[in-house]
Amino acid sequence: MTTTKRGRPRSFDREVALVRATLLFWQHGYEGTSIADLTAAMGVSPPSLYAAFGDKRALFTEVVERYGDTFGAFMENALDRESDARAGFARMLDEAAVSYTDPEHPAGCLIISAAVNYSPGTADVEEDLRARRTANVRSFEKRLADAKDQGTLAGSADTRALAVYFAAVVQGMSQQARDGASTQELRRVAEYAMTAWPTPGA
Repeated sequence: MTTTKRGRPRSFDREVALVRATLLFWQHGYEGTSIADLTAAMGVSPPSLYAAFGDKRALFTEVVERYGDTFGAFMENALDRESDARAGFARMLDEAAVSYTDPEHPAGCLIISAAVNYSPGTADVEEDLRARRTANVRSFEKRLADAKDQGTLAGSADTRALAVYFAAVVQGMSQQARDGASTQELRRVAEYAMTAWPTPGA
C-alpha cells in the first residue's frame, strides 16, 4: 500500500499573522518595525515568515494591499454608496472620523503614517505610499469633475484644488487621531470641511 506524501501544514494561520503584521506596521511604521517585532507579534519563526511572506519589504507590500481592501476600504465605499458627490465626500469624512479613532486598531491611517520617517535605504517605501496617496487625489479629482458635469458642483470650482483640499483634510484628521482627537471632534472637523463645497448658484 502506498501513501501520498503531503507537505506539512503551516504551524500558523496566515491571515491572522497578516493582521498582526498590519497592526504592528500601522502602530510603529515601516522603519520602527523590526523582523524580531514581527516574528514575536505574528507568532512565527524568521524562517516561517520568510517562507510565507518573503522579506520585510514584501510583507509590508502585502500588508498595504490588504489594508486597502479592509481597514482603508471605507473611503472608496463611502464615495460609491452615495449618488450625490457632495453626500459622498461628507460620508467619507465622517467615516474617516470613526475609523481613525476606532479603539480596535491603531489610530489614523496606515497609508498616511507608516513611512513618516524613512532612510535613504527605504525611500522606495515612502515613494510607494506617496504614489497611493497621489492616486487618491486623482480619484477625488475625477469624482469632482463628474460632479461639475452633473451640475452638483459649481462650474467655477477648481477641481484639482478641491481634490487636494479633501486629501489634506483626510491626512490632517489621521494625524489628529494619532494625537488623541476624539471621534466627535473629528466629526465636527468633517462638518466644517464640507462648508467649503462650492454649491452651484451660491
